[in-house]
Amino acid sequence: MTDKKGRIVYSAIEVFSEKGIDKTKVSDIVKRAGVAQGTFYLYFSSKLAVMPSIAEVMVEKILEEVKEHIDQAASFSEQLRQVIHVVFKITKDYRDIFALIYAGLASTEYLQEWEAIYAPYYEWMSDFLEKAVKDGVIRQSIHPDQTAVLLIGLIESAAEQTYLYSHGDQNAASLKKQELLHFVEHALGITQ
Repeated sequence: MTDKKGRIVYSAIEVFSEKGIDKTKVSDIVKRAGVAQGTFYLYFSSKLAVMPSIAEVMVEKILEEVKEHIDQAASFSEQLRQVIHVVFKITKDYRDIFALIYAGLASTEYLQEWEAIYAPYYEWMSDFLEKAVKDGVIRQSIHPDQTAVLLIGLIESAAEQTYLYSHGDQNAASLKKQELLHFVEHALGITQ
């Protein structure tokens, strides 16, 4: 992302968070970004056109955090627990931004861009699963690419249910993470 485009995206996150999608104007975003309104339109056709870029920033954040917090020496189950923990933490910490993304993408024609935005995350998870298959840690019959998409969707959905749609009670979150881990371990047929 170019410097100006990045400033616009991060400014949009802040302004959308403060004012909401409906009340935000492009002029609010460019004022916060310190760029001319014409510069905004070089990158985006409307305020809603920023949503895929905001989603991209959040996917990059998740992937960065997952890579940073995975203990390569840990067992596959422990690494999986770490992935779940990171996704829950980011969803909790950035719940307002995730709510904005879903509201903005659902109300626009940009929903089809979701798969492209998630491609690096799907690829990372697929490689993670493929290594576990090769190491004989999970069942050999999984299809890593398809399972990666399903697994990411499941983990994110559980985190969103906890922090976007309910009050995010910490005991409930811990229990949900534990149940999610057991469910995924069983589904993957973890042998170790």
